[in-house]
Amino acid sequence: MGHNFKALAELYKTALLNDVLPFWEKHSLDWQQGGYFTCLDRQGKVYDTDKFIWLQNRQVWTFSMLYNQLEKNENWLSIASNGANFLAQHGRDGDGNWYFALTREGKPLVEPYNIFSDCFAAMAFSQYALASGEDWAKDVAMQAYNNVLRRQNNPKGKYNKTYPGTRPMKSLAVPMILANLTLEMEWLLATETLENVLAATVQEVMSDFFDPERGLMYENVAPNGSHIDCFEGRLINPGHGIEAMWFIMDIARRKNDTKTINQAVDVVLNILNFAWDSEYSGLYYFMDADGHPPQQLEWDQKLWWVHLESLVALAMGYHLTGREECWEWYQKMHDYAWSHFADREFGEWFGYLNRRGEVLLNLKGGKWKGCFHVPRALYLCWQQFEMLSAKTV
Repeated sequence: MGHNFKALAELYKTALLNDVLPFWEKHSLDWQQGGYFTCLDRQGKVYDTDKFIWLQNRQVWTFSMLYNQLEKNENWLSIASNGANFLAQHGRDGDGNWYFALTREGKPLVEPYNIFSDCFAAMAFSQYALASGEDWAKDVAMQAYNNVLRRQNNPKGKYNKTYPGTRPMKSLAVPMILANLTLEMEWLLATETLENVLAATVQEVMSDFFDPERGLMYENVAPNGSHIDCFEGRLINPGHGIEAMWFIMDIARRKNDTKTINQAVDVVLNILNFAWDSEYSGLYYFMDADGHPPQQLEWDQKLWWVHLESLVALAMGYHLTGREECWEWYQKMHDYAWSHFADREFGEWFGYLNRRGEVLLNLKGGKWKGCFHVPRALYLCWQQFEMLSAKTV
């Protein structure tokens, strides 16, 4: 696979438009009750009808974003509306906090125990408001976004099970998602709010969570950014660190901040070197920074999103810096991901492989995997390679 950017752009485009989107269009739509089925087996058959708010919102986002960015496809807009109307009606409690799970018809199952449901709601309704021109959707987006800002220092609120005061910690997930979410909300935010939040999140991610000695991103640190020697404090989540870095590149690109872009690329390369399984290939799901046994028993599984986010980060890193190491790693990651996760027979991508790279769960969607990481990564890689091929012509 030489530098044939045109062929790569075509591969990602075809996979997105002819394989992945049709899979969700065909199997996931609940036209009767509204929203989407995400628990789909290998062939797309529904095996559970509960509706998970992260995934419902993410699917609204996916179809709205493609409608906004790619083409004004009325079918995509009606799919997005089917989710947005269902969620606006059933997704929140009386205080406007977003639940985690609902029954098929929209009755609450799991309380709003952290702010990620609100994050994905803000993303979804921002894109949907842009696509549909509906003012009420803007209001939903802004209300969810303000929830996130208000609760960012205590994301679980009353649902937090840690004892207060003994070992306070903050998690990388909050600033990294806030960085990406704020870019998503750009068209709805005052310039000052936008720039302040972006600057603060980049600063926090690149200083507090970054370990300069190892060149890695910790998942959890003390509130002042210092390292804590315990399971959570030693935790490295390679996929999260890599995904956070392409968010950072995306923000830095707007200001032509090549220093931050290169820093982010350095971190991506360090994480890949640290987390690559030299025996069976692919990236580990969780690691302990000091090499101790991780507390997550699924630490050595190979997950779809970890590899897809790496493809995005490497394509973007190569496009922005031209660094050869990005390209070498991209090829290695491409070969692994496309040969192990993409399902040539029934479409879409498998989500979960064991350490050896064999399919662990025969599903295309579940409680955590929906219509999001695969289509988003395919779209973003397609765009990167299209720009690279335009450059080289």
